[in-house]
Amino acid sequence: MNIPRSDKWHSRLVSVLKVLLPLIALVLLSTLFLFSRKINPEDAIPYASVDVEDRLSDPKMTDAGFAGVTSDGASLSIAAAQAKPTAEGGALKTVQGLLQTPDGTKTELSSAAVSLNTAQKLIELTDGAELRAANGYVVQAQGFDVSTVDTRVESRGGITATGPGGNLTADHMVLSQQAEAGPYLLVFNGKVRLLYQPNR
Repeated sequence: MNIPRSDKWHSRLVSVLKVLLPLIALVLLSTLFLFSRKINPEDAIPYASVDVEDRLSDPKMTDAGFAGVTSDGASLSIAAAQAKPTAEGGALKTVQGLLQTPDGTKTELSSAAVSLNTAQKLIELTDGAELRAANGYVVQAQGFDVSTVDTRVESRGGITATGPGGNLTADHMVLSQQAEAGPYLLVFNGKVRLLYQPNR
């Protein structure tokens, strides 16, 4: 029985490729390793830009944050440039915060430092704090206590504020919901003094 010439050619081609293809692969792998760039083990890791010794002696996090929702549905978020653990829960530095109530009203918070008091469920803004209310008032105080349970921001001591009506000072300030499902109000109390400036 004679084998057709086309089948003989096909068989020879397969036999040649069985030998030739592995040889080509071996040559490619050899050139890959031969011309590969040498790695310098002394090169610094590009993303290791922190001082490891400093982090070990003084543990902290950068670009830290806190976010949560209060019992009445307000969202609270805090972003900090740096966070360090403490016995009470943690401390943050260079802080920006946002409190948004269910009615869409936004209140901005900022301070140089913040402590997380997990026992009392408070965020304590310290070292000069500022509150920017949606009604145009900018309130400055030595500190604010921000509840993580319900919507409540309370000043630590006296405040100074500027707003649509002028400048005012007061012994105390609180931002809270007046009753269940009621409005959120910014209330100044104690000795309140207003320097009325109608053109502001």
